[in-house]
Amino acid sequence: MICQKKIKAKRKKRRLKICLVCSVGGHFKQLLKLSSAWKNCDYFYMLFYKPVIDSFLKKEKVFLVASPERNPVLFILNIYQSLVVFLKTWPDVIISTGAGVAIAICYIAKLFQKRVIYIEDWCVVEKPSITGRVVYPIADLFIIQRKHLKKYYPKAAFGGELF
Repeated sequence: MICQKKIKAKRKKRRLKICLVCSVGGHFKQLLKLSSAWKNCDYFYMLFYKPVIDSFLKKEKVFLVASPERNPVLFILNIYQSLVVFLKTWPDVIISTGAGVAIAICYIAKLFQKRVIYIEDWCVVEKPSITGRVVYPIADLFIIQRKHLKKYYPKAAFGGELF
C-alpha cells in the first residue's frame, strides 16, 4: 500500500490593509480617536492637504488627494487620484468618517469587491450628510453616532458618540 503524504503549503499570513480616508478637521479628529482599532494592521491615510497636518505627514503614511468641495472638476481629479492610490496600495477595507473626499474611494473599493466602513460624523444632527447619503447604499458597515438618524439609515449600527 502506498501512503501519500499531504503537503500543506504554509501560507504567509498577510495583515489586513486599511485605507483611512476623511476630510481634514473634525472628521480627521474623529478618525484618530479610533486609531487603536487598526494598530495591528497595515494602514495608510488618504487626506487632502492643509498645513495643520504637516507634522502628521512626517510620522504616518499619507496619500494626498484633491478635495472635491462640490466642484465637478475637483471631483473628477479626486476620482482619478483615488483610483491611482487604490491600485497602488490595494487595500482590503476603506474606513471613513467623511466627507466628500471619501466618496470616490468608497465606490472604487466596491467595484473591486472590497469592504467599506463608514462612520457618519458626530456633527450630523438634524439630517444625514451628503456623503452619508451617497455612501450608505454601498457600505458594508454604516455606523451612526446619533440614534435619531436611524430613521434615515435603517440598516445602520449605532456606535455611540466618538467625542
